[in-house]
Amino acid sequence: MKKGIIALAMAIGAAFSMNQTIAQEVVNGPKIEFKKDVHDYGELKYGANGTYTFDFKNTGNAPLIISNAKGSCNCTVPSWPKEPINPGETGKITVHYDTKRSGVINKSVTITSNAANDPSKILRIKGNVGDKPETVAPVKTAGASAN
Repeated sequence: MKKGIIALAMAIGAAFSMNQTIAQEVVNGPKIEFKKDVHDYGELKYGANGTYTFDFKNTGNAPLIISNAKGSCNCTVPSWPKEPINPGETGKITVHYDTKRSGVINKSVTITSNAANDPSKILRIKGNVGDKPETVAPVKTAGASAN
């Protein structure tokens, strides 16, 4: 009976030790955490401001380096910090969508970094851009001369 209890205690201790090692591996290194990873513009007017800024924080224990940010098309253009983001610091990724295109928005931006938790993070933007306004030709008034 004593041998069984000792063996059980050793097995539990080994499992606990292994779980701590796994947990430490996940925590070590830079870690990127976004406040939100999807932005819904809702209804936008044609030609409206299509810029949105995603805020993030490095919650890890090493500098975070974003090596690239790529939009899913040429109408979605991201900008990102080129310098390392130290542990505990915040950063911003700004995405500009060209709203001179009518219709549904469902685009993504892929963030490539050295983050231990998510080295290839996908941010999304969605919404709808209204139709292009019709241009009205100028009205000629009677008696006006064309000098």
